[in-house]
Amino acid sequence: MRLHSFEHVPFEDLTNIGVWARNRGYVVSHTRWYENDSPPPLSSVDWLVVMGGPMNIYEEDRYPWLAREKTFIADAIAGGKLVLGVCLGAQLIADVLGGPVSRNQFKEIGWFPVSLTASATDSPLLVGLPQEFIAFHWHGDTFQIPPGAVPIASSRGCANQAFIYRNRVAGLQFHLESTPDSVSRLIRHCGGELVEAPFIQSPAEMLAPVDFFLEIEKIMTRLLDNMAQEAQQ
Repeated sequence: MRLHSFEHVPFEDLTNIGVWARNRGYVVSHTRWYENDSPPPLSSVDWLVVMGGPMNIYEEDRYPWLAREKTFIADAIAGGKLVLGVCLGAQLIADVLGGPVSRNQFKEIGWFPVSLTASATDSPLLVGLPQEFIAFHWHGDTFQIPPGAVPIASSRGCANQAFIYRNRVAGLQFHLESTPDSVSRLIRHCGGELVEAPFIQSPAEMLAPVDFFLEIEKIMTRLLDNMAQEAQQ
């Protein structure tokens, strides 16, 4: 399996997704848009993972590579590749599938519960996932569920937390790949967003719950294993 990541800033990389992939013997490669990398031929990619970033999907004037990235994502989906989007990555997938992206009522930054929807039980990608879990969040925008996609998760602060499209494409507004180090990097680079608000936690609150990091790694592993299994069908 050849897994390729799209990365938008140096402080948001594959983290535990990369660890999972390498542990299974996958070939892992990257396009770092912030370094003006060019994406590889689509034929060299089996699984595309689109990571997060502080920019918005509609800022193409400031980040011209967003247009090329959206085209590649659309082609990957049309080509039947596995595609996983995290935070900004999920918003980019939603956008290319026709799901508008806009400001959410609240910013969600920190650890907050996510609940799976009733329709989530029908997806083979979600077998073995808990009905409710605490996920890590850092976002201000949200997506509408794209046409043909299935909404699979929600939270108090954000109605549309995740979707699945044709059981080969998943968009997650929340983070399952996070580690204490990756959260520390977010705090260091994006700490200006940490103001008093209903769904924003302090750095101490984000870094203290070690058990939460262990739990999301288990959930992420199960989701990725399910996606890998689906690719063999």
